[in-house]
Amino acid sequence: MRRNQLSDMSVFVEVARVKGFRAAAENLKLKAGSVSEAVQRFEDRLGVRLFERSTRSVALTPAGEQLYRRSLPAITDLETAIRELDALKDTVAGTLRISAPYSAGAFFLDDLVSEFALLHPDVAVELIYDDSKVDLVEAGVDVAIRSNTLLEPDTHALPIGPELRMAIVASHSYLERAGVPTSPEYILDHEGICFAFGRGDRLAPWMFDGKDGLYSVMPRPRMVVNDLRALLTYARAGLGLAYVYADMAEADLATGDLIAVLSGAVPSLPRYSLNYRSKRHMPRRLRAFIDLARKTRRKSP
Repeated sequence: MRRNQLSDMSVFVEVARVKGFRAAAENLKLKAGSVSEAVQRFEDRLGVRLFERSTRSVALTPAGEQLYRRSLPAITDLETAIRELDALKDTVAGTLRISAPYSAGAFFLDDLVSEFALLHPDVAVELIYDDSKVDLVEAGVDVAIRSNTLLEPDTHALPIGPELRMAIVASHSYLERAGVPTSPEYILDHEGICFAFGRGDRLAPWMFDGKDGLYSVMPRPRMVVNDLRALLTYARAGLGLAYVYADMAEADLATGDLIAVLSGAVPSLPRYSLNYRSKRHMPRRLRAFIDLARKTRRKSP
């Protein structure tokens, strides 16, 4: 059914329900002439008279009575669905779908999602940890947590979580065998345990502070993995240098299983970003999550 046909049918149902054109016009917030024109247009399209009109009354014809009885449940269901949709727009409810890299969980995201879920018990949360970049539309997610290098064009981003302190670590056995690098340039002569985004076709760069700003130097990839925990495992095994989040390596550094090198030359990386498509017609559940993230960000060091 075309849009104008559906509109005319709604007008017909309202006239039949209140048994009058003027009353229907008041309920629909239309002019009485517009209501009369809509009904006449609907009758002309159907080729049948729906109302008997007089100066004092309006009554359904047999054909009009039959159409009214058959169409009223459908129109009522449609009106109910629209009212429920209007109510949903004002309610923090539904399912919030989040995509994030594994590292974000321990740093800040698990705490943030827990707080959000407690504040909004009518929202179900689907949190999928995956170090591969997912398409916001194809994956059907409301929001993704990403590094700045993986933000999608024409989307919105809100920095979130702490700054990412980085460290280059290795085992005693590896440093005894290969030597301790004394400047970033010597990284070129070392074997590296490198993190790969997704399927391994893109390696995370190793960033350093220089006189002219940040620059990258990469070792020879001995091991390429897409699991952050594996970086530490292979580093402890003596397979090379690993460029890791400093917080993840704290326990190994404290026990001496791993040693940090080039500490003064390794900068912190920017915060993750909360990446979402559009601010227009945003579901209340997503708006509530963004507001909480913004509030949490202000408390972060």
